[in-house]
Amino acid sequence: MDNFTDKNLLEFSDLLDGDTELIPLLSNEDEALMHTEKIPDELPILPLRNNVLFPGVVIPITVGRDKSIKLIKDTYAGDKTIGVLSQRDIEVEDPGAEDLFNVGTVAQIMKILQMPDGSTTAIIQGKKRFRMIELHQTDPYFKAKVAPFETLEHEIDKEDKSFKALISRVKDMAMQIIKMSPNIPSDAAFAIKNIESPVFLVNFASSNLNIEMREKQKLLEISDLVERANEVLKALSREMQVLELKNQIQDKVKTDLDKQQRDFLLNQQLKTIQEELGGSPYEQEINEMKEIASHKKWSKEVADIFESELRKLQRMNPQAAEYSIQVNYLEMLVELPWNEFTEDNLDLNNAQRILDEDHYGLQKIKERIIEHLAVIKLKKDHKAPILCLVGPPGVGKTSLGKSVARSLGRKYIRMSLGGVRDEAELRGHRKTYIGAMPGRIIQNLKKAKSSNPVFVLDEIDKVSGNTIQGDPQAALLEILDPEQNIEFHDNYLEVNYDLSKVMFIATANTLNTVHPALRDRMEVIDLSGYLLEEKVEIARRHLLPRQLDEHGVKKNQMRFPKDIIRKIISDYTREAGVRSLEKSLAKVIRSNVKFIAMNEKYNKKVLPEDIRKFLGPVKFQRDRVLSNQVAGVVTGLAWTAVGGEILFIEVSLSRGKGTLTLTGNLGDVMKESATLAYEYLKAHASMLGINDDVFGKWNVHIHVPEGATPKDGPSAGITMFTALASAFTQRKVRSKLAMTGEITLRGKVLPV
Repeated sequence: MDNFTDKNLLEFSDLLDGDTELIPLLSNEDEALMHTEKIPDELPILPLRNNVLFPGVVIPITVGRDKSIKLIKDTYAGDKTIGVLSQRDIEVEDPGAEDLFNVGTVAQIMKILQMPDGSTTAIIQGKKRFRMIELHQTDPYFKAKVAPFETLEHEIDKEDKSFKALISRVKDMAMQIIKMSPNIPSDAAFAIKNIESPVFLVNFASSNLNIEMREKQKLLEISDLVERANEVLKALSREMQVLELKNQIQDKVKTDLDKQQRDFLLNQQLKTIQEELGGSPYEQEINEMKEIASHKKWSKEVADIFESELRKLQRMNPQAAEYSIQVNYLEMLVELPWNEFTEDNLDLNNAQRILDEDHYGLQKIKERIIEHLAVIKLKKDHKAPILCLVGPPGVGKTSLGKSVARSLGRKYIRMSLGGVRDEAELRGHRKTYIGAMPGRIIQNLKKAKSSNPVFVLDEIDKVSGNTIQGDPQAALLEILDPEQNIEFHDNYLEVNYDLSKVMFIATANTLNTVHPALRDRMEVIDLSGYLLEEKVEIARRHLLPRQLDEHGVKKNQMRFPKDIIRKIISDYTREAGVRSLEKSLAKVIRSNVKFIAMNEKYNKKVLPEDIRKFLGPVKFQRDRVLSNQVAGVVTGLAWTAVGGEILFIEVSLSRGKGTLTLTGNLGDVMKESATLAYEYLKAHASMLGINDDVFGKWNVHIHVPEGATPKDGPSAGITMFTALASAFTQRKVRSKLAMTGEITLRGKVLPV
């Protein structure tokens, strides 16, 4: 019932001149007489905003609309009777029939006042409810056909004990609310106590309830007085609960303020003592940290630690060595982005466009990022994935992390782990040590000023294992575990930090040196390298424009046809990535730049002879399928870091005692494959039409060309068996047939 005030509870004397009579808040007419009064068939209608008029209640209203001002003045000069209807939407400036409630109150204009600010105020008294039948006039103001709104108030047995108890409860609760509300004058309780009419009491309480206008309108439309009184009692009970809660909060706040004032006085005394001892309070520095801390979104645990450490700082002598250590620690706490996040750009099309702009190919990782964005769009608190990009150097693993950050709209952090041997580089040092500082994870988050950056852990396979300084890989287990990194513990901070929203992307050249438990925590995506045509497109879209720009060459000054780019890739580079390709392109551009600078003639379109001139002789010759078919020679398929290659297996026979000789720098697994293939051939010689006696009379020599290159793996088994069978049967194998796969003693060929 916060609507009670001095003005609307007792009198409107502040609105009137000194000679004007006081106007009571409630009607002093007889209740029975008001009920028997007849209402006209037609009434001028006054739309009312923000309030609902109840029968028997007197309220002041400020009239602002031109139509309403004319209605008030015309009616006041006549019988002073109007119909008041509340608006459904208070924002509507010029309401129509559909904007007004159908049930309202017949009112009598008691007074019209011109206020000092020029506005018009009317004091009106509610008389009786009515129902609007039809709004048939809008100019110069509203008029409507109306009918009485039948109520059951006159049928109530007012001597009924339960009814009297209900009305008494309404009155008592209203008086309690007045006593508990400091903004309601105490005389209001006296006014309510003197209301004898149950109808007027319920209407008066309804009018002054602190509820929405629509709820008041519902009360007005209830015809049964008992039902209306019960609804008013419920509303009063709710308001009583709110007031009790407010008072509890105020008491608690007062207690807290008293404690704060006591702490302030003690701190002031402590500061005075420090000044007397000759120390400087460094107030500005401390106040700045307090100001920053007041806006931090950290947890209560962190806030308590900050307050505790700040109190320690205030007790220290600023000349002591520990003072600067404590200041550094507190500054680190307030500068970290506790629960501060950048908003993700969830436009999937935009993310796809950015990824395609920066990198050609790499569809797997692009699809994974788009999938992650789609999940975040549906589930905001989704944990960030831990990705591991594995591939040879130069395929774009590190630069891909920057593109991912750009597509997500997040901050980007790159941290190289190559050669990290000390666990403290990741977890930090305890602040009791001289020169202690946080780990590189926390330091980088401080620089990023965001708790959800894209964090690239570069060269994770180069991290040292267990050393005398600890185990960095064990520290990474906590950092890269979604179930643990929500409470990452840095030794320097001595408080847990949430890393669950950080999107970690690790890069590695191989997984062989990565701890199995660490590998299990990451989602591995293989970036094995680029095909020839992919390298051509990367050169055209990215490498050439960048190198031309770096060398100050315009696009129309030098052109690289696709066949020239293919030639550079095939003859001068052998790599999975494109670093050597970019260096070769840069060398060709540099060779022509001197002609451009000296205004000498040169080929704007790069020709094959230019490539030979600038890059020298062809560096790499690809093996070609032998044109002459020889028994005992079979073409195999081999995998390398730079792509697929063909590999020749050569078998020759010489008279001897059946020895098997292997050459070509073969590994142990490949030697076993050769032995296995030879034994299987001897066991199934009859199937191939080979006499068993020949194996004891001929020595077998298996050779794999390019002996300087180490070779190993089981996938040459079927190729060796075919070469042996070809040599012993003297049947030639088609030179354009290449094979790969491991052979077993049962003759099964296993997939690669």
